Amino acid sequence: MYSPKRVAQTLTLNFRGQRYKVLTWGQYQSDQVPMVLLHGWMDVAASFQFMVDELTAPAFVIAPDWRGFGDTQGPEVDHYVFADYLGDLDFLLDHFENTLGCKTFNVIGHSMGGNVAMMYAGVQSERVNKLINLEGFGVPATHPAMARGRYRKWLEEIKAVGSQHLALRPYASLDDVAQRLMKNNPRLKKDFAQWLATHWASPGKSGQWELKAQAAHKVVSAHLHQAQEMHEIFKNITAPTLCVHSSELQLERWWKGLYTFEQYQERIKVIPQLSQIQLSDCAHMLHHDQPQALAQVIETFLT
Repeated sequence: MYSPKRVAQTLTLNFRGQRYKVLTWGQYQSDQVPMVLLHGWMDVAASFQFMVDELTAPAFVIAPDWRGFGDTQGPEVDHYVFADYLGDLDFLLDHFENTLGCKTFNVIGHSMGGNVAMMYAGVQSERVNKLINLEGFGVPATHPAMARGRYRKWLEEIKAVGSQHLALRPYASLDDVAQRLMKNNPRLKKDFAQWLATHWASPGKSGQWELKAQAAHKVVSAHLHQAQEMHEIFKNITAPTLCVHSSELQLERWWKGLYTFEQYQERIKVIPQLSQIQLSDCAHMLHHDQPQALAQVIETFLT
């Protein structure tokens, strides 16, 4: 099993009625800008361990388990609202601003976390020193005629939470969880998968291993994604911004032509200080596939 080079410290913070689990690496120095790592959907903060281990310069790194993922239990709900991630991030940064005295943060998000980071940097632009988006592409644009169908689907799915349709399947052993991770990402090394499995799942009452995620995350959003709103938010990002893409782009396979990489490029071109880079020999989980190369990209951009 993988052995971390940098040992994470675990904090439990209470805000917005939740007990938030937060990992930190390193010791904060007053001349540093803290690095905040935001994980994606169905992932956990510990997922960044391999990349953090490849950082060469001293850094103070903060990574929360989002609500309802990992060891942040989240409220008892039948669905999740995207804006709550922005609220949770704002409270998280409040805590570290108050305890460390820092005013700005380098915010780095992967996938869903990248989407949160992009929105937050446009809404609370004064708090973000530099922004890095790791394959946070967003979702296809919608139009008002889709609203009725979306609400009907949402009503169906909130009734199905806990049913087999929306349940998260358990696994017989920790090795089975590791195998699932490697099936999701064929590039994932076995020792990485075995270590990640211990953070991705925990023993359940039935004796099986259960994923550390709530099924309510699978419920579709009742609200249509407004691409024009994103356009206006992105225009207000003042931080130098780096978008990192993998060489094996999976965006169009996910959306089957409903949303293309060219459309994503059209969205982000309004960001005032935008740069982009493609990382070779990796897919969507680029922090697992190429942790050393990604760490180098991040450190180069931040310094």
